[in-house]
Amino acid sequence: MPRSPSPSARRRNSRSPDRYRRSSDNYPRRDRQYNSRSRSRSPYARSPRSRSPQRRNASRSRSRSRERQRRPAQNKNRSSGGPKKYEWGKPEDNKVEEEPEVPVKKAEANFGLSGKLAAETNTYKGVELKYVEPAEAREPTKKWRLYVFKGDKQIDVLHIHRKSAYLFGRDRVVADIPVDHPSCSKQHAVLQFRSVNEKNETNGQVRRVVKPFIIDLESTNGTHLNGDRIPDTRYIELKLSDVLKFGDSTREYVLLHEEASKTL
Repeated sequence: MPRSPSPSARRRNSRSPDRYRRSSDNYPRRDRQYNSRSRSRSPYARSPRSRSPQRRNASRSRSRSRERQRRPAQNKNRSSGGPKKYEWGKPEDNKVEEEPEVPVKKAEANFGLSGKLAAETNTYKGVELKYVEPAEAREPTKKWRLYVFKGDKQIDVLHIHRKSAYLFGRDRVVADIPVDHPSCSKQHAVLQFRSVNEKNETNGQVRRVVKPFIIDLESTNGTHLNGDRIPDTRYIELKLSDVLKFGDSTREYVLLHEEASKTL
């Protein structure tokens, strides 16, 4: 009767490599797929050289530095337009004479208002004004008055010492002294007080005084001073007892001040 193997012999036989030998049929589907590839791509194969993150970053920085060194040379070739061009003759013969540059005078900045913007700033109650007061405009020191006559009859007295300018016209929205005659313009004329130099005939001294002036605003039928029509857009100085008429109106405006009216 054959002798039965001992327990230790049975364990050795059970650990024989034939027991664990794999066949292609016993391979899982995943293992067959990777077995058909190269050895380096197998998930069970270890990479012969594993890099740490520090070594990978160092290699990347070196490659980037090489690219930066190559870029200036490429840009230089692009800016120069390719290889260097050679010319015949001496360099001084090939030079082109440059014309002297003519200095260009720069236009000075103009900060003044013009056009529509100037018109919008010179409006009153939505009406565009044709007149702008000058820099020498001043309020009068004397109490000037305009005595209004129609024929031989006095119909009104206008006190004109409270402002530096008074506008005559048919447009009652902007006119300081309305003139309703149809021959008058909407903005007909302006009585303006201005500060001017006056020379004393006795001692020759010059002083500043405020005097009345009249200016016509290019009206259709004009402004008359003592029976004569005055030129447009020009200041005409007014004297004591001067008579103004506007258009074809029969009303007369006599200029006096308080001290002169007392003597009359």
